[in-house]
Amino acid sequence: MQINFPDDKPDFDGANLTVRFLARVDGEAVVCAITAEALEDHFGADSALEAALMAAFDKGRQRIRSVCAEALDLNNGEGVVLHSGLFRVEGMEPDRGATA
Repeated sequence: MQINFPDDKPDFDGANLTVRFLARVDGEAVVCAITAEALEDHFGADSALEAALMAAFDKGRQRIRSVCAEALDLNNGEGVVLHSGLFRVEGMEPDRGATA
């Protein structure tokens, strides 16, 4: 399965407190997201406000993409929501090789 991430700007979803972003799985667009909690716990967001979450996403973009690629591999390319606990799972390595 070929997974890559376009450099499109992520979107803040205030209703669900997530930041959404696109992945391409075998050329098809797949919507993925990371929770505010994960951005606070692992990437330095100091609140669930949009500006803080977007800055944390930018800071952790490489690691977020890497873990997302692993999750996409595990669920056959279906969209994923990355929760805080997923960043603690063994095997979700920071340098999986996801490409931009």
